[in-house]
Amino acid sequence: MNQTDKNHLDVDRVRTHAIQVGLLVSAEISLAYGLLQKFIYFHVLTNTFSKLNMNKQSQPDTKLDLREDFLAGMRYVANSVTVVTTNGVAGISGVTVSAFSSVSADPPTVLVCLNSASSTLEALQANKDFCVNVLPEGAKHIAERFAGFHDTAISDRFEGIDLTDSKGPSPVISGATAFICKLGETLSSGSHVICIGHIVETHAGNFTPLIYMDRKFKRISDIEG
Repeated sequence: MNQTDKNHLDVDRVRTHAIQVGLLVSAEISLAYGLLQKFIYFHVLTNTFSKLNMNKQSQPDTKLDLREDFLAGMRYVANSVTVVTTNGVAGISGVTVSAFSSVSADPPTVLVCLNSASSTLEALQANKDFCVNVLPEGAKHIAERFAGFHDTAISDRFEGIDLTDSKGPSPVISGATAFICKLGETLSSGSHVICIGHIVETHAGNFTPLIYMDRKFKRISDIEG
């Protein structure tokens, strides 16, 4: 092999090496570019989720605000105070209720709303009978008794409470206007159950009713004053 051939061989080796180095560099650049793309994608994705989480945390809880606004508004709605009583196969029970309304006079029908966790509701549904006792203004102590204010001291809410005879099994509180009912339809709504009562007997009282307003038991004269 002469000198010229050696020179050509060296050039070919250099060229081959250069090509190999170029391919290697190109592969490394491609790898680096791919890693860079993944990094950018991950960075953008992380920032996006971070912003979404921050926005979620900074947004007001509209459901909570609506509930508080509703409760604030209801403080200025005056309601008569009733004690819903029941007696029968599930035993005797009673609870103070302000959510009471007439439904119809043809036939005579009323409704009451009881908390779904109420033991009185459970007994009422089993007994199929109940009485709505609309309390007179002097019966704040009865309202508090059946609202559970004294349950730790008095286990029987009916202890010492004067009752009046009626056609139904459910207790009628003396001095109250009483609507004695057979249980009709029930409807669950939110935290309460709406109970329809078909009237079988009414005891009309002659008194000024006790009022519940601004989360307090009041006399009508307190509101007028």
